Amino acid sequence: METRILIVAEQDQGTRLDKYLSQAMDDCSRSRVQQLIDAEAVRIEDLPVKNSYKVKAGDEIEVTLPEDEPLEAQPQEMELDVVYEDHDVIVINKPKGMVVHPGPGNPDHTLVNGLLWHCQDLSGINGVLRPGIVHRIDKDTSGLIVACKNDNAHQSLAQQLAEKTAGRQYYALVHGVMPHEYGTIDAPIGRDEKDRQKMAVTEKNSRPAITHFKVVERFDRYTLLSCRLETGRTHQIRVHMQYIGFPIVGDPKYSLRKTLDTQGQMLHAYQLSFVHPSSGERMTFEAPLPPAFEALLAQLRQERSSL
Repeated sequence: METRILIVAEQDQGTRLDKYLSQAMDDCSRSRVQQLIDAEAVRIEDLPVKNSYKVKAGDEIEVTLPEDEPLEAQPQEMELDVVYEDHDVIVINKPKGMVVHPGPGNPDHTLVNGLLWHCQDLSGINGVLRPGIVHRIDKDTSGLIVACKNDNAHQSLAQQLAEKTAGRQYYALVHGVMPHEYGTIDAPIGRDEKDRQKMAVTEKNSRPAITHFKVVERFDRYTLLSCRLETGRTHQIRVHMQYIGFPIVGDPKYSLRKTLDTQGQMLHAYQLSFVHPSSGERMTFEAPLPPAFEALLAQLRQERSSL
């Protein structure tokens, strides 16, 4: 993997990012540059940028060039838990451990690869690496995700997410006994300055992030929460729960070092709602907790009853 750093000169100010990069890197075509931008391999101040961004004098652009990895997702046959499907959208109950779309380190066997095999018709707005994808959930988070089969549906769902009219709710098992019945965390999230693989609550290079939560069940040392996203930042619930002192059980990035052996965070996207892009009907879908999550809750209930 090769990393290049480019400093924008004054005479290049105002140039579109994709045009600037294709001119500054003579071994990369404009389509290749677009693929790198789609893969979030182009960053300014450690944040991904869009191809339409107008560069500024002094911008320090970091470009990561992956080695021997395809920059176009290919169809791959795999079993998908399809909750709903029609000519516009498909709703999938994603298992823990599945990456949503290809990227550095995960070139294939992602949800997108399976969708391309299953559907063969996905919207192209997000480019060749993320066709049909309007929102994401982390690799080790299970639950509901919607993909779009055409650009009209994609634009409709993206607008609903931007206007906060689409609903996304999660179950989260956290460390500690939450004293409040419900609450709201309103804290901006950006890249962690000390660890680029992590996000953090910060005022620097951040975006607004709001998470609403309520208590579902309390245990001896843990609490099961229902969390509703008002915004959709990377690792939002995980970062917010750590920020208020109730990190998610099993979270390898943001939780306690000594925690329950769960093979990943106890976070499940159990409810998804949106207005259908063609019919205008409000649709709500739910996915049951995975067996491993249910088994852990049963264990905690048994321990609580024996006290």
